[in-house]
Amino acid sequence: MSTAFFIKGLILGISIAAPVGPIGVLCIQRTLVQGRLSGFISGLGAATADGIYGLMAAFGLSVITHILIGYQFCLQLAGGCFLLYLGAKTLLAQAASPHSTIERKNIFTSYFSILLLTLTNPMTIFSFFAIFSGLGITTSQQNVSSALFLVAGVFLGSACWWFLLSLTVNFSRERMIPHLGLINKCSGAMIILFGLLSIAKVLS
Repeated sequence: MSTAFFIKGLILGISIAAPVGPIGVLCIQRTLVQGRLSGFISGLGAATADGIYGLMAAFGLSVITHILIGYQFCLQLAGGCFLLYLGAKTLLAQAASPHSTIERKNIFTSYFSILLLTLTNPMTIFSFFAIFSGLGITTSQQNVSSALFLVAGVFLGSACWWFLLSLTVNFSRERMIPHLGLINKCSGAMIILFGLLSIAKVLS
């Protein structure tokens, strides 16, 4: 039974991570410019955020959930502004040497920037509530293990997607070397657009 929930979690994790949005653009850009490790670590930040919200839904942490929903406007507005910052930073970034190695501090920056960005969307919790309800999982004691296996599957499925994406994009990195500056500008512009759309949605 737990194995079935774990497999369902894997599928859900991939389906949550696969749609291309600002996170995907950032991971692709970082893979092309800084290397596969940077892209994968960035995606791992998104997978961690999904895991955190999944755990909150699994254990029915209603107090924290209500706090996050109460500050939903501020969180989503902050997320939109953060996207604008990341987009501008990417847009103005100089093309680094394609053979340079990523520094340890940049690894932490890659991870936590995407983690915080993903956490600014507390509506993700409701997605997990709906998933648990659809699968017949409640927060009762007998279903805790099923919920944990499902959340573990979601995290691992999401992590696998980001690994495969960074690995696939990395194959074309050498061919993109002459265009790293253009990649930064295009990626930055797309991220800024996502940020503006996010802010417009919050203010509408």
